[in-house]
Amino acid sequence: MRPLANGATMRPSILVTGGAGYVGSHTVIALLEREGEYSNYDIVVVDNLVNAYSRAPNEKKPESIRVIEELTNKTIHFYPLDIRDAEGLSIVFENHSIDCVIHFAALKAVGESVEKPLEYYQANITGTCTLFEVMRKYGVYKLVYSSSCTVYGEPERLPLDEGHPTGRTLTSPYGRSKYFCEEIMKDLCTSDKKWMVISLRYFNPVGAHRSGRIGEDPSGIPNNLMPFIAQVAVGRLSELKVFGNDYNTVDGTGVRDYIHVEDLAEGHVKAIKLFQQPGFNGFHAVNLGTGTGYSVLQMIAAFEAASGRKIPYKIVGRRSGDIAANYADVSLSHRMLGWRATRTLDDMCADTWRWQSSNPNGFKKV
Repeated sequence: MRPLANGATMRPSILVTGGAGYVGSHTVIALLEREGEYSNYDIVVVDNLVNAYSRAPNEKKPESIRVIEELTNKTIHFYPLDIRDAEGLSIVFENHSIDCVIHFAALKAVGESVEKPLEYYQANITGTCTLFEVMRKYGVYKLVYSSSCTVYGEPERLPLDEGHPTGRTLTSPYGRSKYFCEEIMKDLCTSDKKWMVISLRYFNPVGAHRSGRIGEDPSGIPNNLMPFIAQVAVGRLSELKVFGNDYNTVDGTGVRDYIHVEDLAEGHVKAIKLFQQPGFNGFHAVNLGTGTGYSVLQMIAAFEAASGRKIPYKIVGRRSGDIAANYADVSLSHRMLGWRATRTLDDMCADTWRWQSSNPNGFKKV
């Protein structure tokens, strides 16, 4: 805790960058729902709202944060801020006694990154470096990083474990941005033993909070499969495009390891606990997935069963940057974090449908 001029102390805080977005908001609510564990911590969120909806220009907090406060009856400190703004970030660190940072803020669509590489490198790499500079300035060295299985590139073997080479066969600027950030973190940890970095390599987050009140609400046309399927099911989009059916997979469509976003959020809570272990430091990469892959057509069939809706789709050409299949070896997350995914594909589809059918326009109420 940081002492104040009057002798009092600030409560310790967890800073969540990009905390109004999809995975960030579910991690924020997971932290607040841990009664007793983090009840003495303030939760501080910074987000530039590039992919989060705010009800009106004069609304102080985005809708996802407002709903979380309503569900938990707790207050979240929110700053509408881009992490490339070092001066703005410094104000956040001045106002709060930051103990550790969970870093989500980034652009995240593989296909879009091929079309807009400069924007992805600016947001994901420059933004991350600026965050690290401000953390170092204020003596904060504990970081949980939102990484990605795309750092592995074209798989040399499956399932993908953390010992698989990274950076060799990367297929998109998005994947390269995550890989470059991991390399920067490794160099930081080598240069100064105070740094503690846990890089969580996600596979494919899907699903929604069990309340049906928060879920994935992408701006514009979705770039990821599940929100696209959900928007077709609810009638916002007319049909799904399936990018390629000539991959060497069970049915020719791409295979991915889908993980429920609430399981993923709980993985972050488990990761923070590692900082409390005596002698813990350095860089550690950990996969978060289920260890099971599903094809696009299998995902469509599962969602049709959960929603009772037919999902019209059209097969189109392969999308630049995509690979045939990837799924995780998750044994390290079991050993190191004491974590494993518990929710099934049926849970993922049912919770997504509960969110989308209750909120056909996402957080935007029309």
